[in-house]
Amino acid sequence: MTSRANLSGKKALVTGGSRGIGAATARRLAREGADVVVTYVHGKEAAEDVVRAVETLGRRAVALRADAADAMEAAGAVDRAAEALGGLDILVNNAAVGLMQPLEDMSLTDVDRVIAVNVRGVFLAAQAAAALMAPGGRIITVGSCVTRRTPGPGATLYAMSKSAVTGLTKALARELGGRGITANVVHPGPIDTDMNPADGPFAPDQAAMTSLGRYGTAEEVATAVAYLAGPEAVYVTGAELSVDGGYAA
Repeated sequence: MTSRANLSGKKALVTGGSRGIGAATARRLAREGADVVVTYVHGKEAAEDVVRAVETLGRRAVALRADAADAMEAAGAVDRAAEALGGLDILVNNAAVGLMQPLEDMSLTDVDRVIAVNVRGVFLAAQAAAALMAPGGRIITVGSCVTRRTPGPGATLYAMSKSAVTGLTKALARELGGRGITANVVHPGPIDTDMNPADGPFAPDQAAMTSLGRYGTAEEVATAVAYLAGPEAVYVTGAELSVDGGYAA
């Protein structure tokens, strides 16, 4: 089947791209023709596996260690990616901390780290990318279904952080639209990853909350990201695209 995203010659950065949704997104963008940089913190070997997978598809790939919790590294990763690839057309803000625990058990350290990674890191990466992007640039952030429906306790901090990047995305769409740069957010539902496996202890309850009665795959989320990165989404900006199997329906 002929690709419809048509990202030939595009240059992309996927933060947190060593595993799960990030790794699937890097591979999908490469399938559509993009060169890709992925960042990682601890998963060096996994990131190098993604690089090899991208190179097998005939595209250029680089793995960079960058901690989104560090302000300098969050912004610096964008500049390093652009230097490695010779420019930047697509930023996928995927790196995140998924802390789930009772409100009263959250420490100030927990709050600071989640906000640093999930909000400040996303803002700084978007700010740095916007300074480099030409018309046609794409900023895509991975949000969460908990911003649309929070079914139980324990998600307060995480939901707040992901709601913040939804607001950021809408503001970016207004700020950058005149330059022909779009900004959108993808809200995954329960997705089968090593952090939340489809055969894990919480899976039956989470799957039952979806309309389709199952977990999604990282590849299904990556398909939505690839669409937003491609030319057919040129008139889509400031949008929230749910890939959640009807979790929030």
